Amino acid sequence: MKEGTEKPRRGAPDFQLLILTLLMAGFGIVMVFSSSSSITLVDAKFGYDPMYFTKRQIIFALIGLVGMFVTMNIPYEKYKKLFIPVFILAIIMLLLVPFIGGRINGATSWFTIGTLGIQPTELAKITTILYLSALISKKGERFRDLRTGYIPVMVIVGFVAGLIMLQPDLGSCLILVATAGLIIFAGGANLKHILGSIGLLILGASIVLGVEALWDKINPPDPTVAASSDYRMGRIEAFLDPWHDTQGTGYNLIQSLTAIGHGGLTGTGFGQGIQKLHYLPNAYNDFIFSVIGEEFGFIGTLIFLLFYIYFIWRGLLVSLRCQSTFGTLVGVGIMGLIAIQAFVNIGGVTNTIPVTGVTLPFISYGGSSLLVMMVSMGIVLSISRESSLPMKQERTKSVIIREPTPFELRREARRGL
Repeated sequence: MKEGTEKPRRGAPDFQLLILTLLMAGFGIVMVFSSSSSITLVDAKFGYDPMYFTKRQIIFALIGLVGMFVTMNIPYEKYKKLFIPVFILAIIMLLLVPFIGGRINGATSWFTIGTLGIQPTELAKITTILYLSALISKKGERFRDLRTGYIPVMVIVGFVAGLIMLQPDLGSCLILVATAGLIIFAGGANLKHILGSIGLLILGASIVLGVEALWDKINPPDPTVAASSDYRMGRIEAFLDPWHDTQGTGYNLIQSLTAIGHGGLTGTGFGQGIQKLHYLPNAYNDFIFSVIGEEFGFIGTLIFLLFYIYFIWRGLLVSLRCQSTFGTLVGVGIMGLIAIQAFVNIGGVTNTIPVTGVTLPFISYGGSSLLVMMVSMGIVLSISRESSLPMKQERTKSVIIREPTPFELRREARRGL
């Protein structure tokens, strides 16, 4: 091999982040078993199998593990082009799911294949992160220009968010928009443009809700649409006063708070929770954090949350060390997605914010979510392999070449104002 043409050396993946990811997925499997086994054991629909959901979670975890190791060994810069066919597939699936998908809790969000469900929204989240990161890093300083930089990026975000709202899935839509906002901010967007977008979003949402309410009075909607609207309003009413309708809109939240309160300081012990015994709906999915609170108590829950925060912090640290704008934005986007979705889930089950029906990343039962999350962490681990190397040096010159990070670009832009 000729001098100067040898294959670029890659570093080792961040060991801490790799172990933390495996521990998160492993703890999720354990909690899915604890929260679901008592339900499936006595239900003929699940074949009286206490491992019904656990076995499926393990299968997706193994597939996700393979996917994580594959994506971890692909240089992250290649994702600038590799994600394009997957992004197109995600858009096609989002277009089709409202018409041929399965309806659950007022939303048509799933493709059902036998006993397994595929949620296109999960795929759309990670591909949108890659798309925005590639576009912003390509535009560079032009991204700060409203017409040629900022608006094209927002059009993409609005298009994907609009497809998700067709299901309708408000929780996932808000998570996607919040994650996109984080990437846009980290990418160096003009703060005035960001504030203007937030104002337009609030104004647009107010107009849409007002027109929808007025239209419903003039022209009563179809029963299925009305049920979906009532379901969303019920969650807001439950957030404001869950005890107003204890057997209706407030039931799930009351059972969740009861589980957390029953855990006390030290918890009832692993597998000894009571609320999961047909009291707390979706204990293995949306409300799995409530089971953690009941079985491990305040101390165990605090340890879990500190572990979760350290996991997110470690991923962000790896991303910020990256010498490429694209790598930094992808890492920040993925770890931001996990953090935002975790906050929305935990905030909902603790009545901090209205329940939105999203999963707790790595912990809740859900094949699509777990698979996409593990593959996404493979990308972050790929970024960590490059971040662990010293700064690139040009072979023909003894000068260090490093692409400025988005935060350095933002600082330089402020100095120029």
